[in-house]
Amino acid sequence: MTHLDENAASVGWNPAASDRILLAGDETSLPVMQTILATLPSKARGQVFVEVQSETDIVELVAPGRFGVCWLVRDRGQVLRRSVDAWLSEMLPVSAFDDHQVYAWIAHDGAARTLSSN
Repeated sequence: MTHLDENAASVGWNPAASDRILLAGDETSLPVMQTILATLPSKARGQVFVEVQSETDIVELVAPGRFGVCWLVRDRGQVLRRSVDAWLSEMLPVSAFDDHQVYAWIAHDGAARTLSSN
């Protein structure tokens, strides 16, 4: 087991058979998100949301090619929860014809929530 694998395992990271991955958090969770992104296969797809105080807090974040990375700046009124909720409303299916398995890792100061499409 590599150092990256140990770090990912220590945060309860186990996307299994999910076809979409969501990573979300603020600047304090960047090291963990960087570790997770480094352990993903190149074919992984999903979205990363990082909430920071100002534009000066934005750093380079390397992600697989099928990932979108969105920086949310609190100084501009951009909010992590609103962005995560909007993304999940698009990705979690509401019909029997769309079957996505989304794995979400969200580091936030709010209470933990179970996310399900069922």
